[in-house]
Order: sequence, then C-alpha cells, then structure tokens
Amino acid sequence: MLKLSLLLRALAAAVGALAAAAALAGCTGGQDNTGTPPSPSSPSPTRASAVDRVEHAQGETVSRAPAYPDGKTLIEKANAQGSQELDIPGGLKAGPLDILVNCQGNGTLTVSVKPVGLSFPLTCVKEETSSIMNEMDLPGPRSHGTVTVTAPSGVRWALTVGQQPRGSAAEQ
Repeated sequence: MLKLSLLLRALAAAVGALAAAAALAGCTGGQDNTGTPPSPSSPSPTRASAVDRVEHAQGETVSRAPAYPDGKTLIEKANAQGSQELDIPGGLKAGPLDILVNCQGNGTLTVSVKPVGLSFPLTCVKEETSSIMNEMDLPGPRSHGTVTVTAPSGVRWALTVGQQPRGSAAEQ
C-alpha cells in the first residue's frame, strides 16, 4: 500500500512537471527559437483575411460598380483601368467599412485604405470577372480617407466603398 502511494505521488509529480514544461514552452516572452528578442518595428497595415482570387462571380462585371445593399455608399467607380487614388468624401465614421472590388485582365490589383491600414490583393484574369469583398470595423471616425487601387494598365476594375452605421441590422 505504501509503495502504491509513493508510486502515485511520483506519477503526479511527473505529470505536474510535464505540464509546467509545456506551459513554459508556449511562453517564450516574444523571443524566437534562437533566444533573441524581436527587433522593434512599427505596426504593419492590416491585411484582410480573404482569398486573393474568388472564382468567377455570376452577374458581376467591371462595367458597373458592385452593388452595395446595406448602409451608405461612399464611393462608386466603374470601368476604371490601371492605378488610381480616390478620396472618401466626408471621411469615415465609426463602424463597418466595406470594400467590394471586381476586376478583369491579367495581373494583381491591390486596394489600400488610408489612414486605417487596410490592404488586400486580388488576382485578376483575362475574360473573367474576379470579385472580392472585405470589411473592417472602424473603432472611431476619421476626418478623411483615401482608397488607392494599384493595378497594371491592362487590368480593368470596378469598386464600391460603403459604410454601415454602428449597430445596424446588417452588422448583427
């Protein structure tokens, strides 16, 4: 009986030691595997978590701006080509900001929104419309905003930027 009790204590101590080692292994204090702390850097822009290229979206085109069913449309641009910078009239309010893009042609189009740091690519293909929608929840208003589309000259695109008021039915 005494031997069983000692064996159980030893087993419990071993399990506790393994659990502590596993917990410490997950907490490296911001160091990489070499043991050196990371170098300081500025925050990088947010990259939307979306697929770079969505399959052909039935009914989508670059000859008209994508439809924005909810909220207020801030920018609509259709049949655009190459790179352009578009100001957001009146700035940005707090709440969800939606960006819908369609493109056609060979190349990668990149959309960036300043000053909020949203940036995402979309791979465009010839004779087919690629589509993407990204949303970012803005915690506070911005007095100005700019959407920059960077694309090769052979890529045609259409874009809609819209914003839902905080607490809207579409947000819930």
